[in-house]
Amino acid sequence: MKLTRLFSVLLLISVLLPFLALSAEQSVKPTEQQLEQFKKLPESQQKALAKKYGIDLDALKENTNSNFENELPTQSVLPRNASSDDEEFKTDEEKYKPEIDEPKPFGYELFSGEPTTFTPSENALVPNDYIVGTGDTFTVNLYGTDTSSEEVEIDREGRLIIGKLEPVTVAGMQYSEVVELIKAKVEKEMIGVQSFVSMGKARSIRIMVLGEAHLPGAYTVPALSSITHALFVSGGISEIGSLRNIQLKRAGKTIQSLDLYDLLIRGDSSADLILKPGDVVFIPPVGKQVTVQGEVRRAAVFELKERESAKDLIEMAGGFKGSAYPQKTIVERYTGNSFKTILQIDLTKPNVNYIAKNGDKLKVPSSSEELNDAVTLIGAVTYPGNYAWKQGDTVSNLFSSIKSDLLPVADYEYAILVRETNLKGDIEVHQFSPVKASTHLKGEDIELQARDKVIIFSRFQSKEEEEIALNTLALTEEQIQLRERMKMWTEYEKQKFYEFIDLDGKLDKELAEQVEKELEEKNKKLSPIAEILKQNTELKEDELSYFGRQRLLKPILAKLNQQAGNKSTLKVYAIRGEVYHPGLYPLPVNANINKAITSAGGLKESAYIESAEITRFTPENTGMLDHISLDLSKANSDSISKSFQIESKDSINIYPIPNWQKELKVSLYGEVKFPGEYDIRKGESLREVIERAGGFTQYSDSKAAVFTRENLRVQQQQQLDKLSEDLRRDIASKSFNNSITDSSLSYEDMNSLINDLAKVKAVGRLVIDLPAIVNGNIDIPLENNDMLYIPSKQNSVNVVGEVNFSSSHIYDESLSYEDYIERSGGIKQRADEDRIYIIKASGLVKIPNNSSWFAAEHADLLEPGDTIVVPLNTEHVDNLTLWSTATQILYQMGIAVAAVGSL
Repeated sequence: MKLTRLFSVLLLISVLLPFLALSAEQSVKPTEQQLEQFKKLPESQQKALAKKYGIDLDALKENTNSNFENELPTQSVLPRNASSDDEEFKTDEEKYKPEIDEPKPFGYELFSGEPTTFTPSENALVPNDYIVGTGDTFTVNLYGTDTSSEEVEIDREGRLIIGKLEPVTVAGMQYSEVVELIKAKVEKEMIGVQSFVSMGKARSIRIMVLGEAHLPGAYTVPALSSITHALFVSGGISEIGSLRNIQLKRAGKTIQSLDLYDLLIRGDSSADLILKPGDVVFIPPVGKQVTVQGEVRRAAVFELKERESAKDLIEMAGGFKGSAYPQKTIVERYTGNSFKTILQIDLTKPNVNYIAKNGDKLKVPSSSEELNDAVTLIGAVTYPGNYAWKQGDTVSNLFSSIKSDLLPVADYEYAILVRETNLKGDIEVHQFSPVKASTHLKGEDIELQARDKVIIFSRFQSKEEEEIALNTLALTEEQIQLRERMKMWTEYEKQKFYEFIDLDGKLDKELAEQVEKELEEKNKKLSPIAEILKQNTELKEDELSYFGRQRLLKPILAKLNQQAGNKSTLKVYAIRGEVYHPGLYPLPVNANINKAITSAGGLKESAYIESAEITRFTPENTGMLDHISLDLSKANSDSISKSFQIESKDSINIYPIPNWQKELKVSLYGEVKFPGEYDIRKGESLREVIERAGGFTQYSDSKAAVFTRENLRVQQQQQLDKLSEDLRRDIASKSFNNSITDSSLSYEDMNSLINDLAKVKAVGRLVIDLPAIVNGNIDIPLENNDMLYIPSKQNSVNVVGEVNFSSSHIYDESLSYEDYIERSGGIKQRADEDRIYIIKASGLVKIPNNSSWFAAEHADLLEPGDTIVVPLNTEHVDNLTLWSTATQILYQMGIAVAAVGSL
């Protein structure tokens, strides 16, 4: 069809080229007929021809618009099955009209299209009852005393002339009769000669195809053509033509009716008769049509004959799909009063009471995707999926072997069973231990019900923990392959579980993703639960273990939150403290403190089992919180187990053993006899650790010790960040004052200084008097990650700041700080002489008393390792006095960092 269209375009171009060339060379305007033909060409071809022959396309369009603006637009006639993807021939309505997948009339596409030259094969078997006539040829092969091969044709008189034989009239005879006649004639007239006769080329005959053909008319076809050949050459059947009552008329009488459904559905071509000259193939209008859609193999619009039943209709549609539910088949029917009516029929009945009417639309629904007698196993298992269920099955039936049926990361102690409780799809949770269930322990080996979901969790919460654990295990090759498939399982199981708890819609999935936030809002009065919800969001989604508690419990918590209401409490509880997996958990049936602890991964070694606490919300007590103390050492006693029941929205807190501390370490470096890291107990003093380190070496300078503490570093860093931000706001607020514009420093310089201040990192130094600590006069209790650095003895004094040359000098007890400044070239013009200060090696800061006349006092100010700081006079940096503070901080922090950096 595209070739046909291309041929038409090329033909039109060939017609126009002489006229276009003539108009270009002789400046002769094209005729109206030529312009009309030119208009029908695609725009791209118009431009190409105009460029080639020098035609002004814009002027030509103006002329055509003025000459033909009152004419109706001409549309090309396209083949009825032209591709809808061809944008060149699409109208705007066709381009933007949404596609609707509606069933199409069955069978029409086989014959649809433009008329073709389809002919039967020349080698096709000739029927014995074929009537020969003028134009038919025969091949006659002679064998014996005379050998020859000859092709002869029936002449206009109906005679057949074979070599030396007498002509014989054969027109109107059947093919088999002609063959026998020739053989008999050869044997009679040529002694010792036998013949072999076959059909050569068949003649052409003239027939007519009328009625609802695509292009009705008279056609010349080969004599061996049948009714279906006539349909092909006429372009097939129109959309309103019948496929089930195609009539072959001969001499005014209908001699055959062809039902194309027999050919298309059953492959029966017995009614497809050979045509004869003058035959008429008549296609009447289509009869009763019924649409079949839904769960059938061939959804389409079918034409029905009288007395055809619903069974026949389904057979035409190819039968039901495996997912069909024909018992609830719906029929939409026009009533004739501008309304539709609905009928419901059961197509599984042998004699269904359904009489089709024209325009009926029959819809076969699909069966529910819900599993009937099955349970689902998901999570950290080897073979997740659906399993057959029968009455009396228990959880242990799902596991033939704990080792082989669970993944290496599976938690053997905590698993849950999710069960629907009503038609609304509300759920309840049952908790069990897989390893105990496998031993058929009563209370753990739960009896299953249809549609239960069993979820096995991983022992780990994060992928990193899981990978570390797996890398340390001696896994078999099969287990390694299972490990690689875990990523695929998690997506499959997530989808299955969302479907189970009715969270397969987009909005409901968003609800599940926000479950912590919604639970926090609902329980904002329950501070323990709200606090745990905040703590339980440290890991990002992509960091969570594939089958960890946090990932798999999220949709369950969302469902419980969704189904909670005035008459149904929110069945969740929280647990925190000395357990391995603190967080929020669904409340199982018959929940107790032991199950709660198991769900959280069990107690840590540091748990204090003699005392735990449950915070419980009591609506009957005006919404107050009650605190219940528990002795976990008695939790396994059956006699008091009732007092350990867990209720909705309980918050369980497991305390640590008093004075139980995690691993505490401090570091001692520098001039101690045994430097390194030391484990300490809570409350151990610095003097005791120094004694454990063997004391100081002979080269140590205890007065210059640097002691740092982590919590002090955090505080100092916060103060530095706040100071930097305050300075930045101060500059911004004073940027419109003259003090900024008149300053000797530009705004860029001041901004650079603030950025430098922001880059300073706190070290957390605590100024201490180490000699007094060693002598026992004072002491400091140590904390985790404390660090003490004992430097070597120094014999120098440093001078920094607004001096002509910052340098270090050999310590001389006879020199004052003014002497050291003079030895550094003296102070600069911008120095502030009244604010000179000294930073001691221990970190203390002293300000010299300039009013003193005693040189001894000046000498006592300085010791080896001290630093003299000459600050900048702030009058040189405008009235922003904070810059003086910033300068001092930078000096001090630089010295502290230099001291620690030498470690």
